[in-house]
Amino acid sequence: MTKLFRLTVAQLNPTVGDMAGNVALARDAWEQGRAAKSDMIALPEMFLTGYQTQDIVAKPAFVADAMLHIRTLALDCADGPALAIGGPMYDEDRLFNCYFILKGGKIVSTIRKHFLPNFNVFDEVRLFKSDPISGPYTIDNGGPRLGSPICEDAWYPDVCEALAESGAEILIVPNGSPYFRDKFPIRMNQMVARVVETGKPLVYINTVGGQDDQMFDGGSFVLNHGGQLAMQLPVFESAIAHVDFTRTGDGWVAQEGGKATLPDSIEQDYRVTVEALRDYLRKTGFGEVLLGLSGGIDSAIVAAIATDALGPENVRCVMLPSEYTSQGSLDDAAAAANALGVKYDTISIAGPRAAVTEALAPLFGDRPADVAEENIQSRLRGLLLMAQSNKFGEMLLTTGNKSEVAVGYATIYGDMSGGYNPIKDMYKTRVFEVCRWRNANHRDWMKGPGGEVIPTAIIDKPPSAELRPDQKDEDSLPPYDILDGILVKLVDEEASVADCVAAGYDRDIVKKVEHLIYISEYKRFQSAPGPRLSNRAFWLDRRYPIVNRWRDPS
Repeated sequence: MTKLFRLTVAQLNPTVGDMAGNVALARDAWEQGRAAKSDMIALPEMFLTGYQTQDIVAKPAFVADAMLHIRTLALDCADGPALAIGGPMYDEDRLFNCYFILKGGKIVSTIRKHFLPNFNVFDEVRLFKSDPISGPYTIDNGGPRLGSPICEDAWYPDVCEALAESGAEILIVPNGSPYFRDKFPIRMNQMVARVVETGKPLVYINTVGGQDDQMFDGGSFVLNHGGQLAMQLPVFESAIAHVDFTRTGDGWVAQEGGKATLPDSIEQDYRVTVEALRDYLRKTGFGEVLLGLSGGIDSAIVAAIATDALGPENVRCVMLPSEYTSQGSLDDAAAAANALGVKYDTISIAGPRAAVTEALAPLFGDRPADVAEENIQSRLRGLLLMAQSNKFGEMLLTTGNKSEVAVGYATIYGDMSGGYNPIKDMYKTRVFEVCRWRNANHRDWMKGPGGEVIPTAIIDKPPSAELRPDQKDEDSLPPYDILDGILVKLVDEEASVADCVAAGYDRDIVKKVEHLIYISEYKRFQSAPGPRLSNRAFWLDRRYPIVNRWRDPS
């Protein structure tokens, strides 16, 4: 009987809908596996179509196209090792999330997903049908019997135990598992549990790359008996690795391989913002960006993220001062642009603002200036930036942090204008932490320069929108450490007002923040997408009605 089984693990970055491109990636991985004399090359869940497809997978023509690519791929990879790849399939008008095993020019096994996730960002019950647990398969006489629980199927004991009981000797788990902060240990603990329960080694293969608001972080790994780590691939990077399994008296055992070191949570958050932006632009066809650089901390960190994602030659920052813009902000914005080495322009909004004020004067009359005039400034900036985006083909980035997004401290059709928001799921206090981290650290995946790229003056000064004389954010909002503490409880933890008060927050402030969250839902509904960093990001993680008159009575 065969005593060695070599598996090629392909942690790669597909693009939703680019089946030809995804097939090319799969074919290249297969060629590398064949050159390494592997017995099988394994790719992640739904790799053929990219993941998540959302409702496009409900189009029969989309699935038919996917199946055509699968069959063609099988023929192209007929002369060599087996290839395992995820994709959708219809069977009697029922749609399944499948894992196809290709060998000798044919689909020799088809595994259908049993447990369908229907929480956070997942809607698989809406799209797919559940199938009974699939059994193990073999690709070679004398080789190991393999079981492939698809992603969610490995998060519960049932499927893995059933596979082990029916003869599976190695578990190969294809995944499309998106990032949220500190998720990796949760995954690892779950997979260790499956290994301990079944007594079988396990290969966890995850997708990598950005898709809309989700970042798939890779980090694939191999576990031996008892949950011992045999191999660890890096996070956020495409990687192909070969792992050898040896048959022993106690079953198959993976030989030790490379073990990548995982960065801490601040570095992972920052890298998600960089890689997600980079992929979003690449996959949507944009090569350059612009943003309004105000001299504040949010636009400064977005400029750094964009530079690290694209390189300084592809980033343009624009200062749009009004009479309320301080000299300090002008100096700080210029210093940030110079530190990053990006292109920098200045366009005054004084003339357009005077024209709009004059046009509105007959209607506004002698009413005192208020938020209406402040928002005119913001909307003029949005108009001027969008005009440049249209003219030069640069995607406009918006720069509102999660604290502002939560309470509506942003102007719709103004500073909310833009195609992508890299810090949409990053609270203000986290922005400060990330800025300090970026100034102190540089990595080879960053295309921007090292050193202090966010001037200390920007980090240290009180945040202000500068829409009226001596304006400070704390004129309208609680201090950010208090605001963010309340937001974490109300948004991320779905806590009650009473829970917040019990945690030490003033009830009147909590009620004000709660009210602001609810009345700002319409703004979030129209806001730009941005990378998911938490497991309670605005969009798919948290779906609230725009019209909602309920308030917590506690």
